[in-house]
Amino acid sequence: MAIIKSSTADHSQLFFFEKDQPCEQARSLCAQYNAAQPFPHIVIDDFLSVDFIEQILAGFPAKEECSVLRTHSYAYLKRGYKPDDLATRVCRNYLYLFNTSPLLQWLEHLTGIQGLIPDPYFTGGGFHEIDRGGRLGVHTDFNLYSRLNLIRRINLLLYLNKDWRPEYGGNLELWNADVTACVKSIEPLFNRCVIFNTDKRSFHGHPEPLNCPDTRTRRSIAIYYYSAPVAAIAATADVNERTDYRARPGTSDGPVPF
Repeated sequence: MAIIKSSTADHSQLFFFEKDQPCEQARSLCAQYNAAQPFPHIVIDDFLSVDFIEQILAGFPAKEECSVLRTHSYAYLKRGYKPDDLATRVCRNYLYLFNTSPLLQWLEHLTGIQGLIPDPYFTGGGFHEIDRGGRLGVHTDFNLYSRLNLIRRINLLLYLNKDWRPEYGGNLELWNADVTACVKSIEPLFNRCVIFNTDKRSFHGHPEPLNCPDTRTRRSIAIYYYSAPVAAIAATADVNERTDYRARPGTSDGPVPF
């Protein structure tokens, strides 16, 4: 049973997340999420409904449509696909759904982090794919998003690998803060979602080269969520929390009651 509810309108294959998400369930997982080691995280299987994730997989872009190809030793044979670079493919719309309010609210209940903000530009996010022999070194992600002046708070990774075998490798590894030990290793199985806090201590990656057949790749979706720096907002004098209505001269306009 999917943990996140989705629906589709008739036979259009235009899915959407239902606004009535199981937030009580998310709240019940909040303590587990924040107590997880080596940093707050959770692993959720059967994350999306089967029909929805099957459509995502069916629409996964071809290699020549990638926006980024990384060939450095620490991020080798990794391709990224942003939704705006996928022309008329319907899968671009599936990525946009991860930025809508039902999922944002569910994530807030799960993590306890309020005021989560999506990235409309999918900087660093979108569809990811790694070939045989590829790897992603242990790292922490950027957490200052200068384009929008936001702080990165949450990573959501959703895996799209059917019939993935342990000998293929590609496990997501979570490391301790001084990078002396791998605390958790997570197989990138189909419809498995990993959500975790991202900061200067959240070291993760899959540093061992993939050992899958040449005909297979490691596929995933990566979505990042942010929040506004509260201190910067508090230091801004010219702000209003309410709409400031004013009366026009010579009219019966009056103050709006709240």
